[in-house]
Amino acid sequence: MPIHHATLHQLKIFDAVARHMSFARAAEELHLTPPALSIQVKQLAEAIGQPLFEQIGKKISLTAAGDASWVTCQDVLNRLEQLAHELAALQGLEKGSLKLATLATAKYFIPHLLGDFCAKHPGVDTALFMGNREALLERLARNQDDLYILGQPPEHMNVVTEPFADNLLVVVARSDHPLMPEKDIAPSRLRDVPFILREPGSGTRLAAEKFFERHSVVLKPRMELGSNEAVKQVVAGGLGVAVLSASTLRVELASGELAVLDVRGFPLKRKWYVVYPAGKQLTPATRAFMEYLFAAAPEHRLDRPQSHAAAPAGRKRRQPSSG
Repeated sequence: MPIHHATLHQLKIFDAVARHMSFARAAEELHLTPPALSIQVKQLAEAIGQPLFEQIGKKISLTAAGDASWVTCQDVLNRLEQLAHELAALQGLEKGSLKLATLATAKYFIPHLLGDFCAKHPGVDTALFMGNREALLERLARNQDDLYILGQPPEHMNVVTEPFADNLLVVVARSDHPLMPEKDIAPSRLRDVPFILREPGSGTRLAAEKFFERHSVVLKPRMELGSNEAVKQVVAGGLGVAVLSASTLRVELASGELAVLDVRGFPLKRKWYVVYPAGKQLTPATRAFMEYLFAAAPEHRLDRPQSHAAAPAGRKRRQPSSG
């Protein structure tokens, strides 16, 4: 079967399998049975004339032909999606779509902004993904969404970033912590204080570790947890202190359950960034949401986006300013 007989349906199936590296997960995403999905992939491989996947043990991976085919497959699907957006734009913004991916840390304000945007543009089809930094960077590398909300832009990816709001990090403890009455606490005083840390790779953790490294303070980790809510609960239990975004603490600070320690050098002044791959064609709905996002915090907006290309081998790319 010649390659031009390959169908769009087969390309969508192949793309899903390549993204997940799993026939079962791809079948679940596409609401197909695994046998039906496997038949379509086999027929596509026959049209191409070479195997697309190879299996070693229980793991599958792309062959060289599969790698080359996936690049073209993504290009075809992306161009078709762009055409759909352009056709929708001819009918006005209300026919567009928006896929947004955000750090779970931003769940305290991004869903509210997105909800307000949807209320103003009810015809826009929206989807929201929340996850940790690792999950978002993986999705960004695969160009799975229109925009990404991050607290620290990736250093080695060709992306456009634009800061839109402050993201202040503070040292938080239970309200009866022995250090609470003190003012201007030197960072060195926290050397022997148990810390509750986010998981490795977390932007909040990276910022905290860099700060204390600059002050020659080695943190004493007591626990590593994968969510802000878990960290807050453990801190409230008196098991240690933590560095968290102030935006996550409004309820606990208002109730007196937690309090902010007056540590010299804090709060750490960082930014929330909207990020997307360099060269990506933004849809009318995406541009409208960005404008709405910046309008919600006009005092934090900077003049223009910054494009950060991946650094050449052996050379460290300059990190965007984080205050």
